[in-house]
This record gives sequence, C-alpha cells and structure tokens, in this order.
Amino acid sequence: MPNFRVSLGGEPLLDIVSYGRRRSEHRDRLTPAEVAYVSRTVRGVPEAVVKVLSRDSNRFASVAKHLNYIGRHGELELETDDGDHLKDKNLGRRLMEDWDLDLDEYRRRSDLTATRGRTPPKLVHKLVFSMPPGTPSEGVLAAARGFLREEFALKHRYAFALHSDEAHPHVHATIKAVSEQGVRLHIKKATLRDWRRKFAQHLREQGIEANATERAVRGESRTNKIDGIYRAARRGASTHSRERVEAVAGELRNGGLRIEPGKVALVQTRKEVERGWRALSEMLASEGKIELAAQVRRYVEQMRPPRTEREIIAAGLFERVRANRVREEPTR
Repeated sequence: MPNFRVSLGGEPLLDIVSYGRRRSEHRDRLTPAEVAYVSRTVRGVPEAVVKVLSRDSNRFASVAKHLNYIGRHGELELETDDGDHLKDKNLGRRLMEDWDLDLDEYRRRSDLTATRGRTPPKLVHKLVFSMPPGTPSEGVLAAARGFLREEFALKHRYAFALHSDEAHPHVHATIKAVSEQGVRLHIKKATLRDWRRKFAQHLREQGIEANATERAVRGESRTNKIDGIYRAARRGASTHSRERVEAVAGELRNGGLRIEPGKVALVQTRKEVERGWRALSEMLASEGKIELAAQVRRYVEQMRPPRTEREIIAAGLFERVRANRVREEPTR
C-alpha cells in the first residue's frame, strides 16, 4: 500500500489512508494547517510542479549548451546563487568554469579506468519549476528564487531563469551536483515530493494559491503522460512508446483490453483513499465545519474511476477516433 502522507514544514500533515482505517490512537481533531490543506485540495487549487530533466547532465559541453539555452542565448538574464544577473550569449562555458566543472570533466577524462563501462556521474541537476497558465510569472520566479536560496545557498552553486513565453510560466534551474563541501546531491522520489511541498509554500507566500498532493490522493491517474506517448508514437520518436500504443490498439481491434495485474492494487488503493477522505469529512462535520465536510464528500463522489496506463491509452485512442470523425463530417 503506498504511503499517502502529506507533509507540511517537514512534519507529517495528513495520512489519508490511516484516517480511513480509523485507528483508535489517531487524533480526532485537525490542526488549522491540516484544515487549510484539505480546503485547498477539494477546491482544486493548482498543483505546484517540480520536474527533473535527466538528459545530457554529465557532459561539460551539453551542460554549457543547456545554460545557454535557458538564457535564450543572451536574450534573458540568468540569476546565480551569488545574486549576479548575467546576460551573455555564451555564458554557459563561463559559468561552468566559475563552478570548476571544467576541472571535474578533466579529472574524469584523466581517470577513464574508474568510469569504464559505467555512466559518468552528473555534473549538474536540471530542474523546472512551473505553474498552470494564468499564474503571475513574477510570482513563480520569486517563489523559485526563495526555494533555491533556502535549499541550496552556500552549498550548491546554481543559476536560474524565468521563461514566460509559453502559456504556463516556468523557471529553469541548473544546480551543481556536488556541493562546495564535496557532498553529492542525490534526487529521489521523496526528495521531489518534499521540493514540491516547499515550492508550493513559497508560492503561497507570494499570494499565489498552490498545493502539493499525491495524484492518488486526488483520485487522478497519470493522464499527462499519455498525450506525450501518443505524439511520440505518431512522429516515430520513441519505439517503446509506439509499441505500447500499437499493442493497446491491437487488443482493442481483437475484442478488448486484457486485465492488467496492477488493476487490483489500483482499485484497492482507491478504496483506501476514499475511505480516508470520508473519515476526514466526518471529522470535519463533528468539529462544526459543515460546509468543508460537504465539499470533501462531493470531492470523493466526483473522482473518476481508477485506470491503468493501458486503459488511459485506450481512452485516448477512442477520443482521437471520435474527434477525427467529427472533423471529417461534412458541414451541414
């Protein structure tokens, strides 16, 4: 069973599943912070996004090129951990040398026997902080700046820039993988969850409503991944993605999808989550928060049925077939 524990300030905030199990030793009242979290979730407050870009993070030339890209080759300012605002067409190499990454590259090439047969360690980590369209871009920048300062100042060198030329404002940040104290930064799933929570907190401090919850707690599947799979399959960019879409299409042509082994666990997880939310609703009602309790009940009732990735791909294929037919109908 996944752990749907939502944190605030480094401490556990809500353990949705535990509320559903009604453990006798569990608290029977919610703190103000917990009530605020529940309210944000059921109101559909935008979710803060923190992503790691994994491509080409272990070669000097690639990292320099990425830094040039996020600075739009001199069109945008890059802000650094020192507070400098740099605007240079070729500042990527300049920053890499300032961070001594050219020396790291040299040492690695000098000791090929140590890395032979293994992927070299990352020189940097590439992060993206983003929010949905309509979010004030300067607020996103300020929140990302605050997060980076709080998390990495005087430890890891970093540089970042705001990109506001797309619908959703986002900040690209490049962080030196090894700190000034010689400690390598390892990013795990738990690290990303914690970073999302902290980024959301910084956004709220800028007056921007933001939340950071697990998908399963919101009753959501990984639907954002599917459109990318479909597009990659169409343009032939990913053999693996194309094979998944074609396999699902083949099963549909032959009568329907086979039931996946993970479906049972997915359904059981959803039951646990729904029981937890309903228990929270009862607790809120007992505290006199009648309207919020009703919102929680409606939130659970409106959750879509849990679907596996193959089911989501199938639904996407059906939707595209339907859309194509509508477009092909003659104008009446």
